[in-house]
Amino acid sequence: MNKKLLLILTLFMTLALAACGSGTDDTKGEAEDKASSDTIVYESETGPVEVPADPQRVVVLSSYAGDLIKLGVPIVGVDSWSAANPSFDEALKDAEVVSNEDIEKIIELEPDLIIGLNNIQNADKLEKIAPTVLFTYGKNDYLQQHIEIAKVVNKEQEATEWVENFKQRAEDLGTRIKGKIGEDATVTVAENFEKQLYLFGDNWGRGTEILYQAMGLKMPEQVQDVALEPGYFAISQEVLGDYAGDYLVLSLTEEQDTSFMDAAWFKEIPAVKNGNLIVADARTAYFNDAMTLDDQLDFFEQEFLGNE
Repeated sequence: MNKKLLLILTLFMTLALAACGSGTDDTKGEAEDKASSDTIVYESETGPVEVPADPQRVVVLSSYAGDLIKLGVPIVGVDSWSAANPSFDEALKDAEVVSNEDIEKIIELEPDLIIGLNNIQNADKLEKIAPTVLFTYGKNDYLQQHIEIAKVVNKEQEATEWVENFKQRAEDLGTRIKGKIGEDATVTVAENFEKQLYLFGDNWGRGTEILYQAMGLKMPEQVQDVALEPGYFAISQEVLGDYAGDYLVLSLTEEQDTSFMDAAWFKEIPAVKNGNLIVADARTAYFNDAMTLDDQLDFFEQEFLGNE
């Protein structure tokens, strides 16, 4: 083989190898692009977490199930409180009830994302099963929390649009309700638990976020004094009349004592005597997620305004 032919063959081989190498790099780059498009990074309270861009098997170990349902995200595992909410029955019919203690059960569910509260045990074990995002309850307000949940599942724009729409609807409804009951009418929210009643501030579920924050209805001063800052305050059933406003919203469950409603002292509370008692199902009222907020807005519209 002469030197000229050898040089041509060497050059050909070099170009061929370069082309192969270029193809390999391009393929690798395409694979990396594909991988990155399958995940996003959420900046959690404890640092960045790589999560699926389109999660299909979420385990939620807190009160955020309604936010995920509203966003159309499939849930395969859910906390017992959310599972007991009749409003969630259809969306959670195939979900398993789990807690942070059910490690083996959660593994069997093969989740691609886990969401919960940051005070749960076994967080380190959960992180080994699937990307795990934990929130501090109350760190975000009730509407921003929905947006944060949406960021985790790559649906921030959808959540932001819902929040703006909800705020407008709630403000409009508040205006209509105050037009009927008066600007200075007060509303008390209470719930029965173990032969006591709990008064609530403006950020503890039970419709309080809607009534006081979104619609701007007034809380009695005596309730503000004891419940606004801590969020809730326990009282004896018999002194409810001392805290009841012009309207009384009772969040009740059959599992707890409701016999007090038959007592003479209860029937003498002005709000009760005047027909301004609103009874809510506690199982649906505990929460302040997006789905629950929509339901509560409809509930309060009916209770305060009827068919107007």
